[in-house]
Amino acid sequence: MKSKTMVLFGRLMKHIIRSPDTIITVAIMTIAMMLLFVYVFGGAVKSSLGAGVNYVNCQLPGILLIAIASGIAYTAFRLFGDMENGLFARFNAMPVKRSSMLWANVLTSLVSTMFTLAIISLASLLMGFRSGAGI
Repeated sequence: MKSKTMVLFGRLMKHIIRSPDTIITVAIMTIAMMLLFVYVFGGAVKSSLGAGVNYVNCQLPGILLIAIASGIAYTAFRLFGDMENGLFARFNAMPVKRSSMLWANVLTSLVSTMFTLAIISLASLLMGFRSGAGI
C-alpha cells in the first residue's frame, strides 16, 4: 500500500509543479493580500494599535490561515476532479485501495501547504515580522 500511495503522491506533485496557476493562487495571492493589508490598509489600523506595534505581527496569523484554507480547498477541488474524470472508477479494476488515493492527496496537500507557508513566512520576515516568542 505504501508504494502505491507514494506513486500517486508523485503523480499529484508533478501536477502541482507543472501547474503555475496553483502556485500563483496559493502562494503569490496570499503574499499580495499581506502586502495590501499591511502597506495599504495598515496605516489606518496602525494608529489604533499604539506605538511600537508592527502590523505585520498582527496580520501574519490570518494570512497563514488563509493560505492553509486555500490549500485545503485546492485539495478538495483535485479530489472532485479525479472523481468526475473517473480516476476512482479506474482504480476499482486495479489492486489499488481507495485510501491510497486519499492519502496521496493528503500528503500532497501537506507538502504544498508547508512550502507555501515557508514562502509566506520568508516574505513576512522581509516585511519586518519579528516574533516575541522564543524557540
